[in-house]
Amino acid sequence: MLFGRRKDLAKQRWRLSAKLLIASSVATVIGFSAICASVMLDMRRGEEELARQTLENLASGIDADINRNIELYDLSLRAVASNLVMPEIKDVSREIRHLILFDHAATAKHFGAIQVFDAQGKLTIDASSLDPAPDNRSDEEYFKAHLNRPDVGLFISRPMLHRGAYSIVLSRRITGNDASFQGVVAGSIRFSYFHDLFGRLHLGADDLITVFRRDGTVIMRTPFDLDVIGHNLSHVPGLHQVLTEPSGSYSRPSVADGLMRLFVWRNSGSALVVQVGKRLDTILNLWHRQVIRIGAIMTALILFVVATTLFLAREIGRRAQAEERLEELATTDALTGLRNRRKFDAEIDLEWRRAARNGTPVALLMLDADHFKSYNDTYGHQAGDQVLVGIAICISDAVRRAGDCPARFGGEEFAVLLPGLSNVEAFRLAETIRLKVEHWSEDPSVTTVSIGIASMIPAESLDWSDLIEAADRALYAAKANGRNQSVLASLPQLALVA
Repeated sequence: MLFGRRKDLAKQRWRLSAKLLIASSVATVIGFSAICASVMLDMRRGEEELARQTLENLASGIDADINRNIELYDLSLRAVASNLVMPEIKDVSREIRHLILFDHAATAKHFGAIQVFDAQGKLTIDASSLDPAPDNRSDEEYFKAHLNRPDVGLFISRPMLHRGAYSIVLSRRITGNDASFQGVVAGSIRFSYFHDLFGRLHLGADDLITVFRRDGTVIMRTPFDLDVIGHNLSHVPGLHQVLTEPSGSYSRPSVADGLMRLFVWRNSGSALVVQVGKRLDTILNLWHRQVIRIGAIMTALILFVVATTLFLAREIGRRAQAEERLEELATTDALTGLRNRRKFDAEIDLEWRRAARNGTPVALLMLDADHFKSYNDTYGHQAGDQVLVGIAICISDAVRRAGDCPARFGGEEFAVLLPGLSNVEAFRLAETIRLKVEHWSEDPSVTTVSIGIASMIPAESLDWSDLIEAADRALYAAKANGRNQSVLASLPQLALVA
């Protein structure tokens, strides 16, 4: 006896030592991994920050160039709109009027000629010709904007085909001395300006540059795509932030191709906003190579630790599996695969205590195979075993909740523990099982079951044995009433209801 106790103590110490060794090994692996992960994350943040600063500088440079040209062209529009309302302008010849209006106007190869439209949208003055061809722009977006909104200021149109070239139209309202609408002065910046600007930049194949209008309309982008240009993307997640905040960044899939990119924008408060995007995998390309190299080194170090504990972990796993198998064999009925009486007693005791604490009901079904003894004597024990297995399958098929406990109670008798079910709910389940058993065999005479049902809320004066006794009495009543039926025990009087 003493030797046996010492042997048990030795086993317990060995198990404890093995667990401590495994815990130490795991802690070492976790420590190595944490250090490695921390270093790699710092490197990633450094790469992303460097890319963010680079993209911010790029966006700032593009924004400054675009705004400089827009402001220069806007000065010309302001001058024309201001000079047109001077009373003297009506008394001079067309040639002199052209000199007054357009002599100091900004000129560049990407700037279109400035035009003047009257209050009805008719072209009256064209910087490129003394005799402009008849034209009416009253239906254009920019004309309606100035007509309906006196305070709109400089208006930049959606990208459009203007005078034979894709352009954006810049326009200002001509307001008379009496604040009346006198027309619109408009000019254009051709797309060639943006192509030339973006062409001077050293961009990657998948880099994106997008110029937005304040309402989210795409004015220009590279790579150039007419299917995107002119569309309003204000509904795209994150774009509201781009249009309202001075600068910032975020990462998200691109609307154009779905690739994950880092987007940085520059919003200087002018009419247009510049956003630059670069693929994250391009930004992190160097980081990925460093991760592979560092990961290989750390893996080699960790493998040494893992190798020293692998055999021990395998043995512990085998021991745990063996114990689980023994536990399963000790609590499972070998024939039916259901819980055995020992496991059932433990489960009903546990559930009874839990229900007593929570004030919830516990239901129990007691099932017995009808005429089993005579069937067993007639057809033999193997046929009888098949009947019991069939009944067990029907029970398992009907009882699906994780907390329920179907068990072989003994011989041809079965029990089903149903925590939380009322007597009515338990009766429905009992009928489901009974009908499944009845239809299980093509020959109805093979077997049926009688079922007794009881449901109780535990009280101080009751014990779980009272629940078994009530269900057992209901089972006897079912047998006495002709078998193949479910009988419900009505508590506390234990009146029986079929």
